[in-house]
Amino acid sequence: MDDLTGLKTTPLTAWHRAHGAKMVPYAGYEMPVQYEGVLAEHAAVREHVGLFDITHMGEIFVDGPGAEAWLDGLVTNRVTGGALGKVVYTAMCKDDGGVLDDMLIYRLGAERWLVVCNAANHDKIAAWMKKRVPAAGVAMDDRSDATALIAVQGPDSRELLGRLARLANLHADIAALDFYTAFTCPGATGEWIVSRTGYTGEHGYELYLPNADALAVWEELVARGADLGVAPIGLAARDTLRFEVCYCLYGHELGEDTTPLEAGIGWAVKLKKDAFTGVAALRAQQAAGVPRKLMALEVTGRGIARQDARVLYQGRDVGYVTSGTFSPTLKKPLALALVETGVPAGDVMIDIRGKGVEARTTAFPFLSARVKGDPRAERTLA
Repeated sequence: MDDLTGLKTTPLTAWHRAHGAKMVPYAGYEMPVQYEGVLAEHAAVREHVGLFDITHMGEIFVDGPGAEAWLDGLVTNRVTGGALGKVVYTAMCKDDGGVLDDMLIYRLGAERWLVVCNAANHDKIAAWMKKRVPAAGVAMDDRSDATALIAVQGPDSRELLGRLARLANLHADIAALDFYTAFTCPGATGEWIVSRTGYTGEHGYELYLPNADALAVWEELVARGADLGVAPIGLAARDTLRFEVCYCLYGHELGEDTTPLEAGIGWAVKLKKDAFTGVAALRAQQAAGVPRKLMALEVTGRGIARQDARVLYQGRDVGYVTSGTFSPTLKKPLALALVETGVPAGDVMIDIRGKGVEARTTAFPFLSARVKGDPRAERTLA
């Protein structure tokens, strides 16, 4: 049994426990890894609608006349000039181009922004930003511990979200939300942020709420979504869902020893920007030729290729698996691997527990995202 002593909790932790969730330590939090089971939860999101407690994510608000330019200089994508409500997917890099984290940046006002970072990297990113905040013109407010985050994902997500009493008069605003946009509205005890992004490849939304509002909203979504087949979803199914549409996961496809160009998110790197941390290294890597690439693989032999399994081409070690599992939707074992750029499409071998198992390159992504305009699916891999 996992030791959960001393871990942070979310406003929904007691609910998860009471409803049979298996709780595990994750990024310093006690989190639900599954309820009914991975396959059932995965199917609920693909076919109906699922609820995710992702309160463990980091939320850092940035305000001030210098905030826009400062943020633009910290990240790889362009945040300047975006319309009110625009959400940008980007990466924050070290000077050598290694990825500190991938994140979302929301424009909430003319001089107001929200940076949403991964839970495991929150402390690192908050410290990185604080160390670089200018003496004037920018104010940081880390509200991670005060902010709950609920994701509503699946084909019926719009219908379910529109049933929330607090959003009853905002049907037009919800329907009008384009992919990677957001709006703010009054909640029960403070401001809510409603966005449409997602990490599943399905139509979906996020609700950023004061902690005090979270339980009532979660329980209302569960009650009002009963006829839609709504289900709570744990971390395990969240991973299989993102894996099928080939979204990067920090610590797997991304890390401080991997550049965004290698990880296949070069579309989120604007090398023509005047400057951002890591730009010189990334320009040099692009000019010299990116040495590694992310490859999508179907395992044709017997076995599941897990993270760190070595990839062999013509008997030579050419890289390693970053993520691998059995696809619940496609019903076959698949893997993402970071390999040498010179490895051609075709057959490779994967060392699974000391045994060479056949695999071959396959179409990217494994499963096409069912939302139009998804920036994370705008690249192709070998």
